[in-house]
Amino acid sequence: MGGNSPCASCKLLRRRCAKDCVFAPYFPSDDPHKFAIVHKVFGASNVSKMLQELPAHQRSDAVSSLVYEANARMRDPVYGCVGAISYLQSQVSELQMQLAVAQAEILCIQMQQEQIVATSPPQMIMDPADYHDDGKSYFMGQNNHLVQAQYHNFASSPSDIVIHDSFKRESVFGQHDHLVS
Repeated sequence: MGGNSPCASCKLLRRRCAKDCVFAPYFPSDDPHKFAIVHKVFGASNVSKMLQELPAHQRSDAVSSLVYEANARMRDPVYGCVGAISYLQSQVSELQMQLAVAQAEILCIQMQQEQIVATSPPQMIMDPADYHDDGKSYFMGQNNHLVQAQYHNFASSPSDIVIHDSFKRESVFGQHDHLVS
């Protein structure tokens, strides 16, 4: 950098900023807090050594990492970045568990709906051409064929006729329905 405006590190350390200052490209004078926090956590000497050991194209990333770690150390002096990473990993694990529970609930609901559809009786549609009104009672069987119910007339009035069905059908709820007329 050199000249009139020293970099943030040279300004903080109160020294003259040389042309070949290792800090100048990464710690500009308009952002003194950036170097101050890195210096407080790592020390200027250690940062200088790290930057000099790295190739020039990796130094910018290293400074970004140092600044990030220094900020994390200021927030959490014991764990720093590792604490933040652990916290985020635990949040991810918790959210994955919640997602798995939600997916399992959806699967259970879908299976219940499929079971209801599979156990419900088929739609019984009677073809008018198959119906012959000869005074006997008819109903649709499971294979959509007309089945004649057996009945006995024990009373004289039509309302007293009882139909005895040799077939019983079970409803979705497990109750037995009987045909009674």
